[in-house]
Amino acid sequence: MEQVKTAISRLFVTSAVENKDDLEEKLERSYQVVQTLTAGLSDKDAHDALNNALLKEKGYEEISLGFLVTILTEPQNAIKCYRDLTLITRDGLGLILTHLSQLVLDRYLRFTDVVKSQLLWLLREMIRNAVSNVDNLCWNLMRHAAGGDVSVKNIMLVEKLLDVFIEYRTWLDKFPLLLASVVYTYLRLVEDHNAPNLQQLRQKEVNFLVCVLRERFHECLVLGRDLVRLLQNVARIPEFEQLWKDILHAPKTLSPSFSGVLQLLQTRTSRRFLQSRLTPEMERKLVFLTSQVRFGNHKRYQDWFQRQYLATPESQSLRCDMIRFIVGVIHPTNELLCSDIIPRWAVIGWLLTTCTSAVAVSNAKLALFYDWLFFDSEKDNIMNIEPAILVMHHSMRSHPAVSATLLDFLCRIITNFYPPLTEKVRNGIFSSLRQILDKRVLPSLLPLFDNAKLDRELRNMIRETFKEFCVQNSESSSKIEDFGPQAVKMEDGEDNRINNTVNNHILDEPAFSDEEDEPSLVVHTPEEDTDDDDIPLAKVMKKERQDNKSEEVFIDGPLKVSLNGLQAEKHREKRCEAMEDVLQDVNDIDEDSDVFPSIAKSLCNILYEDFKMELLPKMINEETLLDSIKYPIFIIFDSLLNSTKSEDDSNRDRILKLVSEMYSCQPCIGYLLLYYLKVKYRTERKKEDQSKINSLKISVYKDFCQTVEKKIDNCLYDDLNACHITDNSLMMWIVPDLYKDFKQQTVNNAQILRVIVSSIDALQLQELISLIMQGQLTMFKSDSLQTLLKTSLAWESIEQFFLWQLINAHDIPIDSIIPLVSHLNYQQHAEALTAIMLLLKQDKPTSDTIKYLFSRDIRDKCDPFLFTMVKYWCENNLDKLGELISSLLSTRYPATSPNKRKRNKSLSATVPSADQVLGHLDLLRINCEKNDGLGLYSLDSMQKALVIAQNNSTDSQKKHFNELFSLTEEEDSGTSKSRNPGRGRKPTNKWPLKRPTNAGLLYSEESSEEEEIVKRKRKRVVSDSD
Repeated sequence: MEQVKTAISRLFVTSAVENKDDLEEKLERSYQVVQTLTAGLSDKDAHDALNNALLKEKGYEEISLGFLVTILTEPQNAIKCYRDLTLITRDGLGLILTHLSQLVLDRYLRFTDVVKSQLLWLLREMIRNAVSNVDNLCWNLMRHAAGGDVSVKNIMLVEKLLDVFIEYRTWLDKFPLLLASVVYTYLRLVEDHNAPNLQQLRQKEVNFLVCVLRERFHECLVLGRDLVRLLQNVARIPEFEQLWKDILHAPKTLSPSFSGVLQLLQTRTSRRFLQSRLTPEMERKLVFLTSQVRFGNHKRYQDWFQRQYLATPESQSLRCDMIRFIVGVIHPTNELLCSDIIPRWAVIGWLLTTCTSAVAVSNAKLALFYDWLFFDSEKDNIMNIEPAILVMHHSMRSHPAVSATLLDFLCRIITNFYPPLTEKVRNGIFSSLRQILDKRVLPSLLPLFDNAKLDRELRNMIRETFKEFCVQNSESSSKIEDFGPQAVKMEDGEDNRINNTVNNHILDEPAFSDEEDEPSLVVHTPEEDTDDDDIPLAKVMKKERQDNKSEEVFIDGPLKVSLNGLQAEKHREKRCEAMEDVLQDVNDIDEDSDVFPSIAKSLCNILYEDFKMELLPKMINEETLLDSIKYPIFIIFDSLLNSTKSEDDSNRDRILKLVSEMYSCQPCIGYLLLYYLKVKYRTERKKEDQSKINSLKISVYKDFCQTVEKKIDNCLYDDLNACHITDNSLMMWIVPDLYKDFKQQTVNNAQILRVIVSSIDALQLQELISLIMQGQLTMFKSDSLQTLLKTSLAWESIEQFFLWQLINAHDIPIDSIIPLVSHLNYQQHAEALTAIMLLLKQDKPTSDTIKYLFSRDIRDKCDPFLFTMVKYWCENNLDKLGELISSLLSTRYPATSPNKRKRNKSLSATVPSADQVLGHLDLLRINCEKNDGLGLYSLDSMQKALVIAQNNSTDSQKKHFNELFSLTEEEDSGTSKSRNPGRGRKPTNKWPLKRPTNAGLLYSEESSEEEEIVKRKRKRVVSDSD
């Protein structure tokens, strides 16, 4: 039955010229299905009708999406529909969240006001009911809370989201990454809300942020130096002023692991946070501008972008976000750098010229030079400093004033950033300039630093500041030591917050000078890699000892002596012996004692250097592996393994408690335990019973997971994720054992698999495939594979390609994969369709394959995927293909003979529908006529099926598929004058006699005598069917 298309969209604001796309049509169709099923029925009857509909293929998806559309568009029915939705869900609302997240990310701005309001209502309900993965929806929705925008709609979204986070604060605390993102977002937004009419909102934001920062400062450490930058922007607000005093003078009151502002400044801010402050629409436009627009054709795009996003006074603050995004996130390939696409420096130069406020200009320069301040050539990326030097270089010719103001800023920032860090900032900038010369970004800095277009005073200041770079190249090779101490080593993507003389509140306060004598401390944040510290090791150890003093308040007696002895030892073997002494003292402590957290923190500080070492030997053998675990941390694991083996429950419980407390401070404990267990298993399996050692290894890790109160699969995911960030090779060495030992938790696990495919290279992929083909590794099984495949559709292209390579290495039947094709879109899911196409190429067509191919959504044009497979199979399996398609079409109608139903009882009688099969055949026909190749339709089986379809079709179907059915009508007329060659004729056994190489499907020529014989047969078929 044909669906009546709705002229006006229920979900989106549309214009008269906009057409509905596939997703919108799908949502509208699902809504109509639910309305048709439940219209005029009582609750009980409607419930029964919905349950029956759920049994059909695609029934669950249609009903679920129909309820979603109803909730979003009909507030009066939302409560009832949400209740029904929770009753029918099979995946914890996973399908709904997937579609909602994608809709929010791609189409939020097109939502009607009712839909936007209902979306927030639905978000509240799902949070209140503790639905899994709602945090991802919050993340995507929060990206639309735009900075530099005080329009009514944007302010409403900002305030409504804030109300949600305040109301469900307990829920928010369970997601550290989302919590940090919320803090980052609202700290950025507060500075825009300074108008009188926004004072109430601003106060609500301030109260919320100060509360979160004070209670959850440890989780906020992941924000790194950008947290300092954003806090400085709001430092004049009294509540933040008090918070600043605690950060500077009493950091331990905020978090025991927080040593001071320098710790934050030395922590990299993730690109994910930089990206989050641009709306998805802005991000797409900037990426398009820097990857598609040619230099010379860019002005009209820039003018449009400025009118759209940068035209209001409030948007001045948005320039800083955009520059940080371009510098830190957009890193073009070498191919793009060599092309005529507009370069990053040109876009940044244009953004600088659009600033009309002195504060905005200052902050924009600040954003541009962030990565220079603590640059280290061994760790940082040249792409983060390249735009700034190129802006100055290229502007010197046409806009010398831009170059002059940037050079002046660069000279003054060294001493004005923060006096106690002057030498470190100087070394960072000097290291940046040396890297620019080493990488040949510019052949020489002399033409820039000593240019005649610069005024005399500025040139003198540059010569004084950068004297090393203002001499001939031969004299400036390697004398940075003459101008300051060793360069600071920082992480990639660094962007310290610095201030200038115009907008400098916190750094001007005398209180900041107290930081001068406070030594630096390496960063201990679970989400990010840590840097090498920028001070001598002796000072690091001194700082660690100072930290340990605060813990020793709780530790006394022999244990205190043992810990001090461990800290004092330098030799590896003696340190291991000292660790044994510590463990002996730990075993004497009461199991319920509160001292374990203090012991764990002390050990993590003492063993910090051990956590950073490269464990996996270059040459792997028994000797090197055993040597790699001769460190104090592995003495703890030795004790745990021995106590488990001897069934000494008391000692085992104490060690497990200690390890779990250490795990909360250092997440690397988890993968270090996995590495240790594999080494022990590999080196001892020849000495003892192999199965016994393996079960012991599994038991130890399970006990560990239970102690840290995590499910095994979640713990494995967290450990692998932490490992791949630190040492990808180590992770890949551990992975095969995990799939053997924890099959139930790892096989078909999408989270774990994505960690693997997102981090491996081609060689590691080859090693995995080799293990799979040798029978030593199994990563997939046919059961529940569909769930994994659907989840993977949202992954990056390279991740999906690696996934399909791994799947192809397994002997997974195509029947376990083919159902996926009915859910795939040719343009959006190219990776999956390409892989399935190659798998289908190796097989002959089957009834199930044809059923799922024809179950794909019908588009305006012929489905390229379906056409490709039909075309390919026509080459060698024409008769078989014709029989399968005709059988599928025939079984769509009740007039099908009993014998035919018996032969095809494995096929569903309703999916695909007759309309779907006929629709695909009609589009195939159109495509074939263009290529003059209709051989498939001339098969006798196809002709019979078309006759049956025509005789059982409704009038509307006959009218819609008139041209398709005309293929049989022409046979009935007995004329052949206007027929294309080959239409309505059955191929002989030697078919085809001729096959043009560029035919669309099939084409052949036969004698007129054969044609007459086939005509007579066709007439008999038609009369029999009548």
